[in-house]
Amino acid sequence: MSEGSRIGSSLVQVENISFAYKVNEKTEIPVFENISLSIREGEYVAIIGHNGCGKSTLAKHLNGILLPKSGRVFVAGMDTRDKSLKKEIRKRVGMVFQSPDNQIVATMVEDDVAFGLENLEVPEDEMRQRVKEALEMVGMTEFRHRPPHFLSGGQKQRVAIAGILAMRPECLVLDEATSMLDSIGRQEVLTVIDRLHDEGMAIVAITHHMSEVVRADRVLVMEAGRIVMEGTPREVFANRERLQELQLDAPEASQISQRIHERRPYFPGNLIHPKEVVDAVLEANRTKRQVRKG
Repeated sequence: MSEGSRIGSSLVQVENISFAYKVNEKTEIPVFENISLSIREGEYVAIIGHNGCGKSTLAKHLNGILLPKSGRVFVAGMDTRDKSLKKEIRKRVGMVFQSPDNQIVATMVEDDVAFGLENLEVPEDEMRQRVKEALEMVGMTEFRHRPPHFLSGGQKQRVAIAGILAMRPECLVLDEATSMLDSIGRQEVLTVIDRLHDEGMAIVAITHHMSEVVRADRVLVMEAGRIVMEGTPREVFANRERLQELQLDAPEASQISQRIHERRPYFPGNLIHPKEVVDAVLEANRTKRQVRKG
């Protein structure tokens, strides 16, 4: 599916929101002020920034877990401040958190996936079908009768994602959902996310793994409660000096590409995928051999 056909109209609209955590009745800790952004249907947006910059707090505003102090958030035109729309909004935008263990509530996998549907009072026959489909989507059908505490971290996170998918959302928000997983678990979850995105689901990923960021259509970079950079992964990672100022790394492929470019100016310095770097090296070697033969 091409990017043009995949990305549609605005799904989540954030309009000039500000937020502060209350310490007590007289003291607040401001997190951000006047942030605006839009998440479109089928779009994959990565949000990065140092710890404490406000990215996780922002993520929790996207489906009304947190409400802004000022400004508004709309999900498919619904104001998150409207309590009567809370269930409908969270059906549209589902959220997966950092720790798999903190999201599991049942003693059997299929019961855990059904938990959200029970809260929505989905009829039993439909619930069974949705649970079956969700487990198939994340490749966990064979574990449906397994106690979740017997699963690996990656498997638990896939179960958490299935619980959200059963509610048939249009957008999946991942708040550092792979940060506590080993490399195998991370890849299991990323494979599911890539497939969901290819099938048209909007993805918002809060992450500090730059190798995950290159999967996105658009990247938002936050610092001290502000969005300070925005663009495609290639555009953002090409701005090497600004990233260094923000104390953020680029993916290994980008770093290698830029280092080779510094020594060999003919080599492209804006590559972000490992395969791109390998292909460029092979092409450079082919060109060198042809020149020698000539």
